[in-house]
Amino acid sequence: MPCSNGAVPQPLQLQDAIDRSLCGNPKSQEAWANIKVQSAALGISRAAYLPSISATSQYVKDNSRTDVRDHPELSSNTRSNVASNSISLSWVLYDFGGRSAALKNADELLAVAEANQDSVLQTLLSTVAQDYYSAQAAEQIVLTAKEIEATAADNVKAASLRVSKGVAPITDELQARTTLAEDVYEHSKAAGDFQKALGTLASDMNLAPYASIQLPEVGKGVQLDPTFTASVVDMINEAVKVHPDIQAARAQVEAAQAKKDQVASEGMPTLGLTAKYSTNDQPASLGLGVPEFPATGRDWYIGAQVTIPLFEGFGRVYKVHQAQAQIEYQQDTLDEKVQKVSLDVWLAYHDLQSASQKVKDTDMVTDIALKSYEAAHHRYVYGVGNILELLNSQTSLATVKKQQISANADWRIARLQLAFKLGALGTWWAAR
Repeated sequence: MPCSNGAVPQPLQLQDAIDRSLCGNPKSQEAWANIKVQSAALGISRAAYLPSISATSQYVKDNSRTDVRDHPELSSNTRSNVASNSISLSWVLYDFGGRSAALKNADELLAVAEANQDSVLQTLLSTVAQDYYSAQAAEQIVLTAKEIEATAADNVKAASLRVSKGVAPITDELQARTTLAEDVYEHSKAAGDFQKALGTLASDMNLAPYASIQLPEVGKGVQLDPTFTASVVDMINEAVKVHPDIQAARAQVEAAQAKKDQVASEGMPTLGLTAKYSTNDQPASLGLGVPEFPATGRDWYIGAQVTIPLFEGFGRVYKVHQAQAQIEYQQDTLDEKVQKVSLDVWLAYHDLQSASQKVKDTDMVTDIALKSYEAAHHRYVYGVGNILELLNSQTSLATVKKQQISANADWRIARLQLAFKLGALGTWWAAR
């Protein structure tokens, strides 16, 4: 997937935020690099099944001088250029399963790397989506705080009008202005929180915190996702099968078992094929002092080679024990992962159920609070109600509106977290 380095789309959709977050992220790059490392290791293990062929070429300029005192006829002075070439082959034919165990180990470690990459990507996706939803909620709180501030200003006008007519004490206006000041502060605080949320989201996308970001309007209401209508038991069973952390732990167990088989086989004999062919043009001579004559030499052999480890100082025994202990360690890690994922799914499932109910409850309470405020405002304007009734209903309305926004954001995050705990966040997101 090509990385987008252009201007941030306005408004920024969640998919765009996710794409920018995953592109160039150091953690995702690290996971991908680890896959390449393990892929190369797998290739090395496969290469063990092929023969090893090497060639050697040598060129020597030889200058040899021999002086024999009192017998000059035996002295010699020869110069020659000698070239030699050879090619050799070695090929392991049978090793009691050592190569297959090494290949199995490398294959499982590649599966571990792929599962870890999946886990990293899902974690990054979950983080940016959660920060995106939080930023949207923060923006909604700013808009709500602005509405509450405007409502408080209307209450100040109503109180001032009644005070000017002499039908209400000055304390009504002062209390209304106090409430307005508090709402102005809450509006300012909400605006600051929104900017911090935008900065966090920008950082997720590898942008400067001050990058300009506009978010789309949030849809209202809870729509049950068919993905999460299955029973929690079925969800847990499915998570145990597909969760990347568990898949990685399973692959680690298989890799440890293969490593033990590999270590054990290294203490067994190996049968191999060996062959060599060489040529040289070393000059030939009948003896000392006799002139040399051009010649060509050839040498070759082919045969079987058996290598038998006889004694390694009991090191092989300890290596096998070490490999067995590693299997037990990885199995315990797998059991721990299964237990953790099962509990995480259980908790996330019930968090989503609670969040769904909370959305419905806050929608109902918000509707009631709005009607209560409208009635109190109407009563106060017409001189029937009092300022405390009006301000209390205003405060209640502001509180439940913020709770409604938080409930909707919590529901979106709870749904996201359940998909994440199931280990199916990427699949779930792609299907949306």
